[in-house]
Amino acid sequence: MTADLVYVVAGGSLLLAIVLPDLLSRWAISAPMVLVGVGMLLGLTSLPDGLPIDPQQNRAAIEHVTELVVIVALMGVGLALDRPLSVRDPRTWGGWAPTWRLLGIAMPLCIGAVALLGWWAGLAAPAAILLGAVLAPTDPVLASDVQVAGPQTGEKEHEVDERDELRFTLTSEAGLNDGLAFPFVYLAILLATEGTLHLWGLEWFAFYVVAKILIGVAVGIVMGRLLSFVAFRSASASLRVAERGESLLALAALVGSYGVGEIAGGYGFLAVFACAMTFRSAERSHDYHAAMHEVTERLERLLTLFVLLVLGIALTRGLLDALDWRGVAIGLALLLVIRPLFGFVALAAFARRTHQTGGLDRGQQAAAAFFGVRGIGSIYYLAYAAGEHPSLGADWLWSTVGFTIVASVLLHGVLAAPVLKRVGSLDRA
Repeated sequence: MTADLVYVVAGGSLLLAIVLPDLLSRWAISAPMVLVGVGMLLGLTSLPDGLPIDPQQNRAAIEHVTELVVIVALMGVGLALDRPLSVRDPRTWGGWAPTWRLLGIAMPLCIGAVALLGWWAGLAAPAAILLGAVLAPTDPVLASDVQVAGPQTGEKEHEVDERDELRFTLTSEAGLNDGLAFPFVYLAILLATEGTLHLWGLEWFAFYVVAKILIGVAVGIVMGRLLSFVAFRSASASLRVAERGESLLALAALVGSYGVGEIAGGYGFLAVFACAMTFRSAERSHDYHAAMHEVTERLERLLTLFVLLVLGIALTRGLLDALDWRGVAIGLALLLVIRPLFGFVALAAFARRTHQTGGLDRGQQAAAAFFGVRGIGSIYYLAYAAGEHPSLGADWLWSTVGFTIVASVLLHGVLAAPVLKRVGSLDRA
């Protein structure tokens, strides 16, 4: 019975993935909001017992499903960005200035602030740091309403392109910070498993902060160059898949780069994003990029709606049982105070002028600071850490993270269209 229900849920998710985007285009409501709401209603019905929604009993399944959703989203984000970025060309770095500020200033400050609140709420140091690391990164999966529409190629035109600085900033941040939050997840894991920081602090910084990031990026660049050479310039016509428009290469790229990145000891999330960005830099105006992006976008939409439907079911079938006022306060503080405050400080200080690439005006800075959408990546990190030590998978953590995600889906989903319209995001392209 349970297996049959999974098929029903998957079929319903596929149907909704097809009809919802167009159906909701005129309303201040997003597809994630609808799916979570439908899931909550389903959870109140007489569904069979034993559904795989309990995070304590189904942690591994939750980890792997959310892991897949995130890497699919990261490939789509990397392919969607038109703005060049080259390690060997410093001239390309300035256009990404807002992204670096959000990653290097806002995200660590958010992690620290949430960790302090977690400690105030009575969490041990490892769990408090984990809560900060889990909730700090913005999500590439649920932020489609505030991201760029897709790659600009020879024939395909989009309503919004990468010249929209606000959308570009939010998209590029979501693509990079999922991998960059991992060092802090490992910090929490090491505190829980190895004890005092002074025994392994230097190793953590050298390996988990520096080496794994560099390995992940390097693997992604190599994989992107290799695949782009095969797709566009191979001597064999049968290997030049770009000429045939065989867009399923996107799936091979995301799975392959993630696997190689993990095997090499780096962060697979960064490997996927770097691979997509590197592939995008080859034959930049070729329509093949739009075709690949469309494949990842459709798969991401299906997987995301399925996960959100299951999340909604879980919310009304026990996921929020351990939630108390402290968890509510931390979640709302992050969404309404911590991220907006630190994001704006990071973006406003010594900002580039608005006529420069990477320049945001005050309204756009405030909007970019506010739209720190939390989502499926947070579920993945928590499930991963819970598998490393039991204390990192407490029910209170699951309830708090679940509440924060739903609050983010509702808050940012309702405000996305009116705020972007007010700050002129839709008119700057």
